[in-house]
This record gives sequence, structure tokens and C-alpha cells, in this order.
Amino acid sequence: MRLMQVRKGRNGRQVVATEGEESWFVAGFDTVYDLAMAAIARGASLEETVRRAKRGAKAKPAALLAANRVVSPIEHADPAHVIVTGTGLTHLGSAATRDSMHQKVTEAAEETLTDSMKMFRMGLEGGKPKRGKPGVQPEWFYKGDGSFVAAPGAPLVSPAFAEDGGEEPEVAGIYVVAKDGTPFRVGFALMNEFSDHVTERQNYLFLAHSKLRPSSFGPEILVGDLPGDIRGTSRIRRGKTVIFEQPFLTGEANMSHTIANLEAHHFKYPWFRRPGDVHVHCFGTATLSFAAGVRTKKGDVFEIAAEPFGLPLQNPLDVAKREQIAVKAL
Repeated sequence: MRLMQVRKGRNGRQVVATEGEESWFVAGFDTVYDLAMAAIARGASLEETVRRAKRGAKAKPAALLAANRVVSPIEHADPAHVIVTGTGLTHLGSAATRDSMHQKVTEAAEETLTDSMKMFRMGLEGGKPKRGKPGVQPEWFYKGDGSFVAAPGAPLVSPAFAEDGGEEPEVAGIYVVAKDGTPFRVGFALMNEFSDHVTERQNYLFLAHSKLRPSSFGPEILVGDLPGDIRGTSRIRRGKTVIFEQPFLTGEANMSHTIANLEAHHFKYPWFRRPGDVHVHCFGTATLSFAAGVRTKKGDVFEIAAEPFGLPLQNPLDVAKREQIAVKAL
């Protein structure tokens, strides 16, 4: 089952469910957030809650997306209560990309492991622990709150001071936190974890700066288990020309960490178990156009697609106007 949200009127929302070849509007629930909270309160699964709800009219997800009615597949009434975070160096092959970005061109660096390679090796050795045992913690970063999130189809706006604006095709876990502080996974979604790779390349300690950029996820949430081997495609279109196209692999078969291990190391912090909050936690990637020498431009369109997630995620690149910021004393 997959879920998405669309605009209704000026500020309203509707939920669309898709199962097999059928898509319909879910009656009785305005948002996916409402559905998730109702499922938690009833002690039922999200799929069961959707199936028990009344069916509205049939829906055509692709047509709704083309009509620009699709919004992010989960939201919070207060964007500050949406926490967007991620992990890196979690995918087989990702270390080579990151290490080539970070490695200093010296004989000593060639003979020793960089911090990136050390982190990747730690994941290989301890990122998939046996059930019930803690695994090694991954690299972790903060991307912003809900105000940083662009809806599917909306532009990813790179700051004027940015050195680069590049895509990162990933899968994200989508979570809500119950009233008692228990995190519940709503499902999984495609995500463009848009980042500034030139800034990061200058020094890996700039990673935190490079990640403070907008992102987009959806258009649909895959409810249930994540397939173990996911094969998708990442593209960049410049006008009518595809300037970049590569497959990306994800799912635990292509990762050095289990999803459970990544979740455990995120939600072990009590601040991330605040009742009512929404979490969007991305799991990393091994495919970057930046690593292939692509330099994106305003107007380029990113497209991330993988069959289990239904509709592709598309976002054009835009660049913000330069701002003059001055701190004033009180």
C-alpha cells in the first residue's frame, strides 16, 4: 500500500491510497498524520486503518501530480515539529565517492585510511548486529525542519552563498511519535537529500554546513516493510536533454547497516521522542552526479524513481537571491 496527500481547496488536504492497480481518496481522514495517529490510538496497523476507513471517489495519482495538487506525503501543522535528519556512509560503494572527495593528495593520505573510510569500515564490521544487540553508530547529520522541505514538483532552492546544489537519491524512513514517546514508522519514501558537495569537499568538517539545504520526499509513502534490494534511477534533465542518468541501489542488501540499527541510533536520543513530532530520516546513497563531474545549473530538473514507490520524485533547481544579514544588538 502507498499513501500520498493532495491539496483540497486553498489550505485543505486529502489522502490518496493506492493498492495494486486501485487508487482512491480515503474518507474520514484529512491527512496522513491524522491516519497515523488514529492507527496508534486504536492499536492497529496503518494498512488496517486505511482499509477500515470509508472509500471516497477513485483517484488518479499521476493526474493529480501533473495538476500540481500533490504535497509532501506527511506534514505537521507546525513545521518546527518536522525533524529532517540523515545518515551517511551506509551504502556499499558510498565510501569510494566520499573518500575521493575528502582525501588529501599526499603520499601519507594514500597509505592510511581517511576518517570517512574508517567510518565506512566500522559500518561493514558492526552495522548489521544480531537482533537485540546494539550495532555501531553511523555518521549522522541534521538537515532542517519542515520549513526546509519542498513538496514534490516544487523547486529546491539553493542559497545564494552555496558552492553547489546536487541531488542525493535516497530512501527515507517516515515516523511519528506517539503520546507516550514511542516512535512509530509510518513507512518509507523516496527522498532527494539535496546537498552542497563543493563545500563538503573543502573539508569533511564542513559536512554540517553542506547538509543545511532544502530537501524533498515522496510523492508517496510505501507502507509496510522496505524491500531488501531496491534498484532505482537518478536523472537530471536540462531542458529536453538528460545530462545525467545512473542507477542507484538501496535496501539492506546494498547497505552496511540495517534499518533497525539506523533507527535505534537516531531515536536513542530522548529529544527525538517528543510526542507528536514527525521525523524524516534518510538512509544514505551511493550515487551522486557530482562524483561523475556534473555541475548543476538553475532550471535543471532532478528525477528519482524506483518501482516500489510509485510516482517519481521530481524537483527543479532554483537559486535564492543574495541576502544582507546583520545581527543587531538589543
